[in-house]
Amino acid sequence: MDYFELLTSAVEALTLNKLRTALATLGIIIGIGSVIALVSLGQASQASVQSQIESLGANLLTVLPGSQNQGALRGAPGSTETLTYDDAKAIAASSQIPDISAVSPEYQSRAQVSTGQTNSNVQVAGVTGMYETVHNVSMAEGTFITDSENQSLAKVAVIGPQVAADLFGTASPVGQTLRLNGISFTIEGVTVSKGGSGFQNPDNIVYIPLLTAQQQVFGVDYLSNISLSAKSQSVMTSAENEVGYFLLARHHLSDPSKADFSILSQSDILGAASQVTGTFTSLLSGIAAISLLVGGIGIMNIMLVTVTERTREIGLRKALGAKKKTIVSQFLIEAVILTLVGGLLGMLLGIAVSYGISLLISLPFVLSLSSILLALTVSGGIGILFGWYPARKAASLSPIEALRYE
Repeated sequence: MDYFELLTSAVEALTLNKLRTALATLGIIIGIGSVIALVSLGQASQASVQSQIESLGANLLTVLPGSQNQGALRGAPGSTETLTYDDAKAIAASSQIPDISAVSPEYQSRAQVSTGQTNSNVQVAGVTGMYETVHNVSMAEGTFITDSENQSLAKVAVIGPQVAADLFGTASPVGQTLRLNGISFTIEGVTVSKGGSGFQNPDNIVYIPLLTAQQQVFGVDYLSNISLSAKSQSVMTSAENEVGYFLLARHHLSDPSKADFSILSQSDILGAASQVTGTFTSLLSGIAAISLLVGGIGIMNIMLVTVTERTREIGLRKALGAKKKTIVSQFLIEAVILTLVGGLLGMLLGIAVSYGISLLISLPFVLSLSSILLALTVSGGIGILFGWYPARKAASLSPIEALRYE
């Protein structure tokens, strides 16, 4: 059996009716393109979420007031005012916590800020100078809040780029003033954009000294959270335990299940986010795979029509001595060519669509080689699977009945 001759014959048969061939491959093109595009966009979303979480700080641990039933220490719900500035200073000074490199005490709340006739509702964060290190804050212009400004209760502010745009437009805000709860603050810096949305958007935030926020703006004596930076990824768990047992002792609690705080690890957040985006990607890929099934059924129908139209040709070939295996191979090759060509075109379509959407919604362009190889393999498999029955039907025709077919 000359496979090159069979291949040539299959290509000639497919090119005789170009419209039918194009329609047969359309389902595969759409199916493969959908799978590649959706997997790519799912992975891009996952990479974007991971990047935004990691931009909040390297090897980040967050101590929250009250038990959230997360992390190494679990317990009943507690008060939301259980963390103080003294707790943060004690953690930073303790020799019992060698795996922590930086400590950032924080108080956060929302407030209306204004300048002239313009105002905006933003997140306000009372912070110390260590916030810049722990949360990987970069300055677009000006300087960040210092520890001396915190100790002196200075009325200075650093704002995110969205706040700067909302309040000052394109003009530089450094040196300008804004009012927060009736108190004037001098703006001394603008942070570099990190991207984000919603109420926790790091670009829509106003930073002021922690003690100024607690004593003069909001009138509180507790913290919203304490952010910690572990020395490396490998010591995250030990750092979490060190901080946890230190705070238990400091709060005079002997039972970890009664902890009035909880510790959230950056890896916990990344794991949860990856699980959600991974499940979403799998769901979308499953939906796209249905179109592959529909495309395969379409190819089988086209091949059955082809068998019917070529009944006399099949009968003549069998009468001249063509073996059953040769007839089967002929139609299988045609089906595989249809699906592989459709798979290649679908691959190009999927890459183009995912790239275009990534540009449109500002996502990183992520191309999965494994999804491309899988899609092409599946397309070839579909050709064999759905081409087998028409090929068997053609090979099983009686030469005499086939020659009589009108």
